[in-house]
Order: sequence, then C-alpha cells, then structure tokens
Amino acid sequence: MKEGNTSKSIVLPLIISIVAISFAAIFVKWSSAPATILSMYRMILACLLLVPVVWFKRQEFQKIARKEWLLLFFAGLFLALHFALWFGSLKLTTVASSTIILALQPIVALIGGAFLYKERTTTAALTTMGIAVVGAVMVGWGDFGLSKSAIIGDILSFLSVIAVVGYLLIGQNAVKKVSHWIYSFCVFGFAAIALVVYNIATSVAMGGYDAKEWGIFVLLAIVPTISHVINNWLLNYVNATTISMSILGEPVGATILAAIFLGERLVGWQIVGGLLVLLGVFLFLSQQMNRYKKVK
Repeated sequence: MKEGNTSKSIVLPLIISIVAISFAAIFVKWSSAPATILSMYRMILACLLLVPVVWFKRQEFQKIARKEWLLLFFAGLFLALHFALWFGSLKLTTVASSTIILALQPIVALIGGAFLYKERTTTAALTTMGIAVVGAVMVGWGDFGLSKSAIIGDILSFLSVIAVVGYLLIGQNAVKKVSHWIYSFCVFGFAAIALVVYNIATSVAMGGYDAKEWGIFVLLAIVPTISHVINNWLLNYVNATTISMSILGEPVGATILAAIFLGERLVGWQIVGGLLVLLGVFLFLSQQMNRYKKVK
C-alpha cells in the first residue's frame, strides 16, 4: 500500500462503488441472455469504453514486464470466472440469496491475504467483520430457496466469491506496476478473451440478441464496472480484505433495488440486518483508516 497517501478519503469512492455494483444483479435479472454472454459483452464493452483513457496512457504498457503480464492474465481469468459463476447464480435464485453468499468474501480474502501476503488483522477488525456478516445473513437468509436449482445457484455464488478474491489478491500486487486504468483495461481484456474462447468452445450463441439485451449489455459495461475501476484504484491504498469488506454493502443495496425493480419483498429483520451490515462496514473502515494514519 502507498502509505504516503493514506490520508486520502476512501469513504466516498467506496460508497459510489457499493451503489454501482448493487445494480449488477438487477441488470442480470432483467436479461434472458446466457450468463457467459452477459459476462463477455460486459467485458468487451468495458474495454472499449476505457480505450480513450488508455490511449493517453499507452506508454505505461512498456513498464509491464513478462511477470506482470502473467499476473494480469491470471487476474483476468479469475474475473471472467467470477462473472460467469455469479451471473449463472442469479439465473437460478433470487438476488438476496445470490448476493448474500458474497458476505463470505472478506473472510476468504482475509484467509488469502494472510496466506499469500502475511497480512495480520486485529480482534476489533474481526468483531466488526462479524457484525457485518451476521447482518448480511439476516438480509438474505429468508430468501434462500430450497429447490435444487436454488441450491446450485448458491453453490455457484460461493465459487464466484473464491474467484473474485483470487482476482483481488492478484491485483493487490499487480496494480502497483501500472495505473489502475491500464490494469483495468488489461484484466477486462483478458477476461473478455477467456469468455469468447469459452462461448465458442461450448457453442453458445454470440449473436441474435435484441435491442433490450444490448441495452443491458451496455448498462452492465458502464454502471457496475465503475465499481471495479474504483476498486482497482483503491488497491493502491488498501488491501483486498478492506475492499471485500466494503462489498458487504452490496447485498443491502441489491436487495433494496430488487424490492423496487423486481418486486422481491423485504421483511423487518432484513432491514435490521441491512443496518447491521452498514454499521459493521462503517466501523471496520473507520478502524482501517485510523490504522493507516498511525502507520503513516
């Protein structure tokens, strides 16, 4: 982490990131396209949208060594896997049921960070994380389905968590070599290539989608992708666990949006759970910011 920049506020970018990523589940629910097609066009269009910025920073590509290209490649593969699995999950279960599994992300990230980077945490951080996780479980537990397809959806969502944590842990190291714009462009590009290869290999129809589907592809490429660009930038200042912790706000945002746009109902204890999530995330991020200031 760039300790000299720890005084910069990360709260507003994280709030924007949470709001933006919360729309992803809604867009996927609106679409009838296969999960891997949604993922593929999201990445392709996101790359195209980044081209103007990347063009002005194109000299940074010369800074990327062979080792870094390998890291970017694997980060892209993990990102592609995350999208394919999570979008597939949303096709089989409710928004709350799928997004609630994301509550496990900071725990997986914490384990991965400790194993790969020897990162340590505090009892206070674990406590606030626990508060948020309990709240997230309260948000989504009532919507867990008992059908076979819903259970498969839950499993896919959990596997997507492992994939996105792998993506973030790789990025925690790789993003230091180049700007977050170049990093995002590269991993989105590799993710798109991986998904194109998969769709061709499995004979998934890549064309023939109507204007509504293309509109959803564009929305996915713009709105939730903002969150990934912000998170890639934040990896310069915080670790993957901190970002994963903030993403716990997604089940709250996605569940509220699902109630508004999809008619999925909210009960009182889901609202209480949402407040617990927000409290836990707020306390965790406050502790992290104070910790970074002390380091500085």
